Amino acid sequence: MLTLLILTGLFVSAFGAATLFPFQSEAVLVGLLVQGTYPVAVLVAVATLGNVLGSAVNWWLGRYIERWRHKRWFPVSERNLNRAQAGYHRYGRWSLLLSWAPFIGDPLTLVAGVMKEPFWSFLWIVTLAKAGRYLILTALTLGVMQWG
Repeated sequence: MLTLLILTGLFVSAFGAATLFPFQSEAVLVGLLVQGTYPVAVLVAVATLGNVLGSAVNWWLGRYIERWRHKRWFPVSERNLNRAQAGYHRYGRWSLLLSWAPFIGDPLTLVAGVMKEPFWSFLWIVTLAKAGRYLILTALTLGVMQWG
């Protein structure tokens, strides 16, 4: 039961960290890795799943926001939004590889929704980026533990 509670806490911190809330999933993951009680692959998988699902919420919010593009108060004209969406589909998709980065990653996932990035390509690229970050963090943590 405690294991489920711990893994749920990791999932929630990773999910929250992918939204615009100030959560810190890296510290939770490192703490659990250092503790050495739980399988490394499970920790990385849970953190990745939570973080990717949090980013999917941002994508969905971006898609939802885009529905108001015809409103007078919408901050971007329809012409400029159409032009931005065309440019994004030509060049911007790969910016999602930076979705792991602090400060810019979460807004990028929201913008991807506004830009009508197809969900499956969004999911694939964001999963690659987020899993890569957690794998590198895990390798660094375990390396320091081994040599320290």
